[in-house]
Amino acid sequence: MARRHGWAPRGERLRVGIPHGHWKTTPFVAGLTLRGMIAPLVLDGPINRIAFETDVEKVLSPELRPGDIVVPDNLSSHKGPKMRAMIGAAGASLLDLPPCSPDVNPIENASAKLRALLRKAAKRTVDGLRTAIGRLLDTFTPQECANCSAAAGYDAT
Repeated sequence: MARRHGWAPRGERLRVGIPHGHWKTTPFVAGLTLRGMIAPLVLDGPINRIAFETDVEKVLSPELRPGDIVVPDNLSSHKGPKMRAMIGAAGASLLDLPPCSPDVNPIENASAKLRALLRKAAKRTVDGLRTAIGRLLDTFTPQECANCSAAAGYDAT
């Protein structure tokens, strides 16, 4: 990822090398809790239902606590009876969003901050991106995560 804007001396054009050509999909999935960001996953390629269900089973479910609420977005691979059962078995509940409703998903604010920080880091490889995400997730304090939840209209207590 690269910054979209920058500064250059007056009268000069800003020139920065940015790779172009065939774009590669590198999805990032994580949970936003009042304790911070949990269960991060960076895939080298598109995410499908099998990959997402494996992530929920092996990474997210063990980190969930009774009473947690999981709010997946409306991507079809994030839905399904197996995922609902795994989250329920962890003692958490699932809250489905209405279509086209990014305003009520608390992780959207955190994702915007993460994307800005990743553009600033300007990593060009999947391994570099993974390393940067690992470092950047520590910048999300419990207070900031609670603020994201409150901004989306959820009771952050």
